[in-house]
Amino acid sequence: MRPASSVVVSPEGRVDPSAVTPQHPEPGLVDALALAALYADEVVLATARDTHRAVADRAFGVARHATFEAARLPQLLHDGVATTVYGGLGLALRAAASGFAAVGAQQVGPRLDDSPAGRALHSAVNGLIGDRLRDEHPHLALAMTVRVDGAVVPLEARALAAAFPAATDRVVVLLHGLGEHEGHWGSRAERVGSTYASRLAAAGWTPVHLRMNTGLPVAENGVALTSLLQRLTAQWPRRLPRVALVGHSMGGLVIRAACAVETEEQDPWTGLLTDVVTLGTPHLGADLALGAGHGARLLGLLPELAAFGRVIDHRSPGIRDLERGLPELPPLPHVRYRLVSAGLGDERSIWGRVLGDLLVRRGSATGTHRRAPRLFPEAELLHVPNADHFALLNHPAVSDALARWLA
Repeated sequence: MRPASSVVVSPEGRVDPSAVTPQHPEPGLVDALALAALYADEVVLATARDTHRAVADRAFGVARHATFEAARLPQLLHDGVATTVYGGLGLALRAAASGFAAVGAQQVGPRLDDSPAGRALHSAVNGLIGDRLRDEHPHLALAMTVRVDGAVVPLEARALAAAFPAATDRVVVLLHGLGEHEGHWGSRAERVGSTYASRLAAAGWTPVHLRMNTGLPVAENGVALTSLLQRLTAQWPRRLPRVALVGHSMGGLVIRAACAVETEEQDPWTGLLTDVVTLGTPHLGADLALGAGHGARLLGLLPELAAFGRVIDHRSPGIRDLERGLPELPPLPHVRYRLVSAGLGDERSIWGRVLGDLLVRRGSATGTHRRAPRLFPEAELLHVPNADHFALLNHPAVSDALARWLA
């Protein structure tokens, strides 16, 4: 079975743009419960079991040495009881997972997309283990799709015209970051008074929101984005002389990966691209993601903590790709790049210099490194002080800059 979020590429390397429509119905709450039971067995219970075993082995090892092996019998009894208990719990969790999966296959219960909490949960889980969902539970894996009011919009001329009745000849595509969905662009709207989409729409742009499986490798999502944008621009109700892309965090990396995909299309979508704006994107890597990798390796050195290291190692390829960013991909020569960074405190704050926006430091967000040439030598840079990573999803300073950049 082809995964729900798959993109087909021919042996010659050409992208099949027809493979961007999800092939499974929207999952429901019962499906989420089945997955929770399955991973409670695989991750939570396994971590407790392996940690318990490692601690017990060390304690009984000391006891056997001190008692000249007299403690071996208690150890055998302990190991037998522990194996029986953990085995029984695992069997119960797997049975629960199978039962929930059978009920979920009947489309019983509310859909995850029916509520903001369900959408957030679905997107977050895809960010954590999206590759495994694609391979093992494709009905739970997100496809890269255009969304309007949470619903998927097919990439066909009639469907696009119905979904965007006021379509203009300028399209700005907004791509979210790790574990997010398109609704996150509306954060703090009450306080700010608008969103990037609403303000750009008032200026004559048509905002298009995407949702993607952020647990997949950035390169794979880049191929999917190329496929989607090729169809979107070809089927758009109006002639398109101008396309802009705005990406938050990982979304900016996926945009750059898409720009590097080579196709044999006679009129590639990149020919319409004029502007790329990245918001808190770790172009040179994210310290927190890199720290997770180092932490997993360090925990693995001690048997009592190795199971926790394996939990961290469950992180998706998408998260792993954040460790180094995309330092090797050059910008497209005909595109204007604008790079936005954020930092704690004001411009002189040591916390802002050391911690950046808590997830991405300023140098990475702007593609600058003291010992290397600038990744985007012609780009315009904007730094937003007194802001964290997620404030960039809807910030007045960024909104003003977008209005100026996309005038």
